[in-house]
Amino acid sequence: MNEKITKGHRVIFHVDMNSFYASVEMAYDPLLKGKPVAIAGNVEERKGIIVTCSYEARAFGVKTTMPLWEARQKCPQLIVRKPNFDRYRKSSQAMFDLLREYTDQVEPVSIDEGYMDVTDYAGRLTSIQIAEEIQLRLQKELLLPCSIGIAPNKFLAKMASDMKKPMGITILRKREIEKILWPMNVGEMHGVGAKTAEKLKTINITTIGELAKGNDYQLKHLLGINGERLKKRANGVDTRPVDPDSVSEFKSIGNSTTLPKDSDDERLLEKTIEKLSSSVSARMKRKSVLSHNIQLMIRYGIHHTVTRSRKLSNPIERESDIKEAAMFLLRKHWDGEPVRLLGVTAQNLVEKDDSVKQLDLFTFQEDAKKEPLHKTLQDLENKFGKGIIKRGIKNKNTADASSKAKITTSFQKDFLE
Repeated sequence: MNEKITKGHRVIFHVDMNSFYASVEMAYDPLLKGKPVAIAGNVEERKGIIVTCSYEARAFGVKTTMPLWEARQKCPQLIVRKPNFDRYRKSSQAMFDLLREYTDQVEPVSIDEGYMDVTDYAGRLTSIQIAEEIQLRLQKELLLPCSIGIAPNKFLAKMASDMKKPMGITILRKREIEKILWPMNVGEMHGVGAKTAEKLKTINITTIGELAKGNDYQLKHLLGINGERLKKRANGVDTRPVDPDSVSEFKSIGNSTTLPKDSDDERLLEKTIEKLSSSVSARMKRKSVLSHNIQLMIRYGIHHTVTRSRKLSNPIERESDIKEAAMFLLRKHWDGEPVRLLGVTAQNLVEKDDSVKQLDLFTFQEDAKKEPLHKTLQDLENKFGKGIIKRGIKNKNTADASSKAKITTSFQKDFLE
């Protein structure tokens, strides 16, 4: 892969920013460089946890998701900053703009990582030279370090980028997976979480190599269709294209919050659900989507979480409707014990244009009032063409010229929106 890029062989990069939030803070404040820095939530409340930290902090044992009090015990000189999402969005957009200078085949997968397909790169650089130049420019122009994985597909590129951090560039070829990937613990494989790894142990699969040679029937019985997919990945098979448009695809929109202290006060729980429903509704409206299913998560303690959902006969987006469905689930499934965390998620999302509403006794009267407007819109579409008028939906084509380069993933609370 050090040779000139030639057609017929896919060349995929996975660009992964190193300690992104902490690195952005260092870029804005050079005095932080070389010091143990952590980004954390509300430090006054229990939910203050480490979101990310610099490699200097990691050397003391500080880790992501660690409670802030524990991190300070391990590293008394730890410098803590609260998240500045506007700052992170700007840096993320600048990072992806730089990647698009080499190819338009760039697929953001989160605020700080993305794939590139440089197979059709028309310049004079080799693949390794492109990666080196990207890494150097991100460091020099944006003061942001990154690691890059180079491989013939997305899965292997992702695995490669994790092998050398920070500031690493790793090439992973298919012929090398038996030697490099297969001896690794299956829990280190991209796409295999802790729960899946535990399930695989029940059928004596503990390494990626054992997964690659796993019994098809056992894997399907244990993990469903995901078992077949993971086995293919373990064998280096991944045909997914790098899709610049996939950033707009999402299946759910949710929000959760940890209460200041465990509570069995139903009024407080209802107020919390109301706030969560408001947040979810606002994000749904921004994305012009409706939900056919509302999910409620109730966490009583660290190891006791209950998740329940309710299918809806009609798609919804309004705060009041989301709250109503969530409260129904709370009253049905809450056992009265003090609650630590609540989460509300809108699932089975559909674009407003694609949603078909089933009229029922409760919505018929409201819809009937709008019938004259519906008829007028239908007459205009019949005369001038479908889609000539859209109500309550942002027209993507009215954005300014720079909007094409903006990222619109639903990562967490629309950090990039």
